[in-house]
Amino acid sequence: MKKIVLCPNVQRDRDFSFTAQVKAMLERHGCQVAVSPVCGERWDAPPFETRPLEQALEGAALLVTLGGDGTILRIAPQVMVYDVPLVGVNLGHTGFLTELDRSNAPLLCRAAEGDFVPVPRMMLDVEIRRQGERVFSDTALNDAVISGIVQNVHLTAMGDGNRILAFSGDGVIVSSPTGSTAYSMAAGGPLVEPGAEAIILTPICAHMLAARSFVLGPERTVTVLPSDVSEGRRCVLSADGRGMTDLLDGDEVIVKKSAHRLLMADLGTKSFYETAFEKLGERA
Repeated sequence: MKKIVLCPNVQRDRDFSFTAQVKAMLERHGCQVAVSPVCGERWDAPPFETRPLEQALEGAALLVTLGGDGTILRIAPQVMVYDVPLVGVNLGHTGFLTELDRSNAPLLCRAAEGDFVPVPRMMLDVEIRRQGERVFSDTALNDAVISGIVQNVHLTAMGDGNRILAFSGDGVIVSSPTGSTAYSMAAGGPLVEPGAEAIILTPICAHMLAARSFVLGPERTVTVLPSDVSEGRRCVLSADGRGMTDLLDGDEVIVKKSAHRLLMADLGTKSFYETAFEKLGERA
């Protein structure tokens, strides 16, 4: 009996009605189902037992998120150490990372049988070094964003110690291929196939005509140096949108390929190109 973990976003499925439907469907299919709610501080008691995510993942064959892209970004750092394939069911808006939606959720039974291709997604280790000491660390699936608050900021971006960009602007995005379809794309960066390995460096509203996006090799270490930071000119770091950390003059934001990865279950419902056209292209 295969164990399937359901991670409902309680902000998207407040009464757990959809979660209950998926749970019952998988149990009828002969699966053992554990439920671990995410993305909510409080929720009404569901009509079934829930477990902490770490406990639920023990011995799991598949993890299913019920929410949107934000749900996947939220739990990616917790899941990456288990190598449990993940598939998302979109209950939100764009849903670029989620492969399924409510209408084709029955395909989860096929996924529970192992009928999918596991695709590793590159992740990024992000840290802040202050006077040589690490004061912050995180791992991101999409991107690390260094940006100003209200006012522009002065940034220098280095690749393995060599200067790539130095400019004033709203900030800079350091993204993975998975994150190339998110904020990086909106700022003018390229789309990169999610199975590729690369680090994409994209300026945000740079006050410089020559400031362009760079696609770097996965072995590069990117260092972003803010300058002229003060109480009246804030500069912050955000990894996958999980809060903001203030930066100081002299801080180093270091981003590099993580030794961990997120394993996504590809059911073959759509190619990357089809998804890009449907979610991001012009609509007839």
